[in-house]
Parts: sequence; structure tokens; C-alpha cells
Amino acid sequence: MSSDFTTSPSHPTDQTADATVPASDAAPVAAPTGGDALNVGWIGLGAMGGPMARVTAKAGHRVTAFDMNPASLEAVAPDVAAAPSARDAAAGADAVVIMVATGPQLMSVLFGETGIAEVLTPDTVVMVMATVGPAAIEEAAAKLAPHTARFVDAPVSGGVARAGLGDLLVMVSGADGDVAAARPLLDAMASNAPVVGSKVGDGQRFKVVNQLLCGVHIAAAGEALALADSMGLDIAQVHEVLGAGAAQSFMFGDRGSRMVAGTFDDVRSALDIFVKDMGLVNEAAGLVGQEAPLAGAAQALYQRGHDEGMGRLDDSVVFRLLGGGTRGTRGDGASPSA
Repeated sequence: MSSDFTTSPSHPTDQTADATVPASDAAPVAAPTGGDALNVGWIGLGAMGGPMARVTAKAGHRVTAFDMNPASLEAVAPDVAAAPSARDAAAGADAVVIMVATGPQLMSVLFGETGIAEVLTPDTVVMVMATVGPAAIEEAAAKLAPHTARFVDAPVSGGVARAGLGDLLVMVSGADGDVAAARPLLDAMASNAPVVGSKVGDGQRFKVVNQLLCGVHIAAAGEALALADSMGLDIAQVHEVLGAGAAQSFMFGDRGSRMVAGTFDDVRSALDIFVKDMGLVNEAAGLVGQEAPLAGAAQALYQRGHDEGMGRLDDSVVFRLLGGGTRGTRGDGASPSA
């Protein structure tokens, strides 16, 4: 298998793309007792996968994980047991959770040279919690059917902090029985895990809509603050004042604060994630004949950032990409540049 499961801090997985929604007041999930505890194989311990696996184990489930990065396995020990391969993690599991970055990585996990499909049984529940798009998830489920038809599509939203608290939003789709079998795991990881469809792929469709909003909002925040900067305004004050009015959005508040600080090397969600995710948005729109001009413009902006070497920086770097921080002030009393 390729480095599908690497989790270098400088290259976080796609699962942080809509990250850092404020945590809810949800109480910690109580540990299951008796027959409710599941044997879980876990593939992928990235920025989101690691804390999700740990919180699942702390809820009482027996989690055995594989990641190509030994440091990622060490980071979740001793709560999560380490397996020498993805197949070893999946063998004998009641459920296998997959948290990778892309559709090709998902197919490699399942059907690659050391893929897990061969060790699954008809009773194994496979739950894909990554953002890979409807087409990839449907292809994977169809190809996996001869091994197991128990497939749950469950992409996540909420960010790293909430992942560690078991406080995520999970958009769940799949057959009733399969979702019910996965429910103890969903309850461990999520404060809200609504069933959004009975068809595998509907969860991904919800996540595509989520990423359209997130990606466009980040781009709009960067453009707005870059405009303010070019007009010589104090962007810290712009962020504070407009954040109290109708222009406020979660992304303007969260990513806007990073734009003001200029902390693009503090990567909470890499720009390259939105290169991928806006591609999934536009692919999904194209398949149903839906115009998506804002999504297209946002995708072009993220692609430009990637091409200019910013792909592994925080996605708030779109502000700098648009010239922000080079002409106006940052609230430090300096005069606008001429």
C-alpha cells in the first residue's frame, strides 16, 4: 500500500477541512458494557482519525489500528492497539473504520496489494468516515459487496478538538441494519449523527454540500480581508467589527482570525484539502448538471495556491495569496503602504 495513512503534522488529512466548529456541551459518552463493546479495526490515524480512534477506545470498544506512520500509532497508545498491517487490523473485527484522504486511497485500502477485502466476512461492517465523494464511495461499496455488503457511509464534520471529545457531526447513510450495527461507534464519536439517507453515497452528498459552503466562505473571507488591507484599513478592526454584523460566518470568524494573525504555518487545515474537496464539489455538480460558479471560482483559487507552493500551509493563506498582508495594516499601528 502507498502512504495512504501518513499523518505528518505538515500534511494533515482532508478530515480537518471544515474544522474547529465550537464544541457543544455534550457529556462524554459512557463506556459500553457487555455485548455492546465492539472489536474495531481502524485504518488511518491522521489529524482526525487519531483522536477519533482514541475516543472510540475510551468509550470501551477494542480498537486495533494501522497507519503507515509509526508516530501516529504511538500517539494513540496505549488506548489503541497497533497492528503491523491494515489486514491485521481488519482481521476478525466486527467493524472496520476507514479514515483516509482520497478515493484512490480508499480503493487501495480495500483492494490494493495488501488490501483488507480478503479478510472481511459477510458480517463485517465497513464504515468509511473520510470525504471521498459520492462516486468513489459507491464504487467501493459495489466492489466490496462479494466480501461484505454491510457498508456505512459516514463522513464527519467538526474538527480536531471536537474529534477528541466525541463531539463530531457525522452524516450517516446506509441500510438500517448496518447503521444500527455501527451506532455504538457513532455514539462514541459524535454528539450528532443523523441518518441522512438509506443509500450509500448520500452521506458523501451531504458532505459535498458542506464543503461547498466551507470552501466558498473561506475564499470570501480571504478576499474581503485582502480588499480591506489594500484600502489601508486595519484588518484586525475589520474582522472585529464585521464579525458582529450580518457579514459574520463561522469561516469569517475562524479563518479570518488566522488571516489577521498571519499564522499560516500553524496548519490546522491544509489548503491542499480544499483543492481536493472543491474538486469533489464540482464533480458532483457536473454529474447532476448543476451550475456551481462560486465553487468553480473557489476551486481555481485553491489550485492557484497549490501551484504557487502554498498547498501545505493553512487554508487561511488564501488571504496572502490574494495580496493580503502586503499593503495595509495589521492592527499594529503601522501606516498603510503607499
